[in-house]
Amino acid sequence: MSKEKKLRIIPIGGLGEVGKNMMVYEYGDDILVVDAGLMFPENDMLGIDYIIPDFDYLRDKSHKVRGIVITHGHEDHIGALHHILNVAPAPVFATPLTRGLIEVKLARNGLSGKADLRTVQAGDMVQIGKFQVEFFHVCHSVPDGVGLGITTPAGLLIHTSDYKFDHTPVDGWPTDYAKLAEFSQRGVTLLLSDSTNAERPGWTPSEKVIGPAFDQVFDTAPGRIIIASFASLISRMQQVSDAAVKHGRKLAFAGTSMVDNAKMARKLGYLKVPDDTFVSIEQALNLNPKDVVLMCTGSQGEPSSIIGRLSAGTNRQFDLQAGDTVVLSSHPIPGNEENVSKTINRMLRRGANVINDSYLPVHVSGHASQEEQKLMLNLVRPKYFMPIHGELRQLKRHAELAHSVGIPMENIVVVENGQVVELQNDSINLGERIPGGYIFVEGGSIGEADADVMRERERLARSGIVVIDISLDKRSGRLLHDPEVITWGFISPEDAEAVIPLVKKKVGAIVNGGGLDDEKTLVNTVRSLLYNETKRRPMVFVTMSRA
Repeated sequence: MSKEKKLRIIPIGGLGEVGKNMMVYEYGDDILVVDAGLMFPENDMLGIDYIIPDFDYLRDKSHKVRGIVITHGHEDHIGALHHILNVAPAPVFATPLTRGLIEVKLARNGLSGKADLRTVQAGDMVQIGKFQVEFFHVCHSVPDGVGLGITTPAGLLIHTSDYKFDHTPVDGWPTDYAKLAEFSQRGVTLLLSDSTNAERPGWTPSEKVIGPAFDQVFDTAPGRIIIASFASLISRMQQVSDAAVKHGRKLAFAGTSMVDNAKMARKLGYLKVPDDTFVSIEQALNLNPKDVVLMCTGSQGEPSSIIGRLSAGTNRQFDLQAGDTVVLSSHPIPGNEENVSKTINRMLRRGANVINDSYLPVHVSGHASQEEQKLMLNLVRPKYFMPIHGELRQLKRHAELAHSVGIPMENIVVVENGQVVELQNDSINLGERIPGGYIFVEGGSIGEADADVMRERERLARSGIVVIDISLDKRSGRLLHDPEVITWGFISPEDAEAVIPLVKKKVGAIVNGGGLDDEKTLVNTVRSLLYNETKRRPMVFVTMSRA
């Protein structure tokens, strides 16, 4: 069969990992992109700001991209959009709040007013090339999230994106069960569903449990309350506002992204904060501490965030005070647990009381747990199933759940980024593999740092550097003076007093003895010497001049 008779499903990001979600659907000359997210760097990715999907597949096909659909406003779904639009400037479809969050993001990256943004509502149907996309509401930890019913020549697909079945969400708008059942009546060829909590049994708690937890915090906090969350968690902003009103505190938002998103959400009516409750950060800092609640970013302990700076004592606008209560209203992103723990310890040393979800339910997941995932499968009853959004262990567990509710294993496809899946003639098969790795963003540099650079930085951070500078007589080849040896991050000054003379002596013996064939020989000899003396392996560099 020709490619025009196949629906190609291409996971660019989000499969085999948590974050940078991006899916490409391709049929003939039409491409639909769903989401364009980023991922936060792991601890060993030194110097990296964030990671985006490897969307090189789209570079020579940008003219085929008919539209980009964004399911909700979290960074792992919108954070790479401005990068994608530079390659494929297609129309972007999003619900009102999601569009607002995108506009704030694009304005921050110099693309304000330059993107073709189109507003859709849950319940709308839009034709995007050969794809008929129906938007249905899903409950998540940010309002205005949608899943997608995508009618294609190869059948009806359901792309749930992130969801949970919360009967009492903050915005009073649960997931659209009726629409899912209606899709089932039509016949669903393929379900692609969120796997983030596939290892968590039972049901994800409702957002409603956070209210009593906040009440307990507000009742007992002796001074300021500082609540950290993601800047896109508009539902959490509303819960903090409700608690502030109930307990007679003034609410201020701190940090550019938090302030911008709150302003936008209030303007659109998704965040309702009474005027007499809302104050600026400058006003809040002049009020009695027990009358104030501040909401800011940094729940993941990011060094550049307000919480990160507060823990280190480097925040310019205000500092932690004895009696402050800091609430981390999120769960650590996988791989970030150590960073969060260090941040908590630093804040405790500075006299703050710190509360996270291990102490009180000040955060609940926005993702479906196992019983909800089984309910989704039973509501939709797809012929084929493809788990998305999660590490491989989570995708595999979700596949097992699907099999447990009656989907044959041969109809379940578990793949990671870059593995093309082809749907045609009522069959599902694996296609070719394309690149699906990491693109590192570091300041204005995009993709210049790679895995080799990361390994090199890790070696530098782990064992340090030794630089040997030698000056040679250009006629005799002998040293003009003793070598200069400089170290960074290798050994203490006291240890250096014993080791550096040995290095100078060895270098002098090699050079003046006529044994210097090339710099590599000298580097390897010094490395061996340093390992024998210190049992460490620093990176060794030689600079050489002749006079």
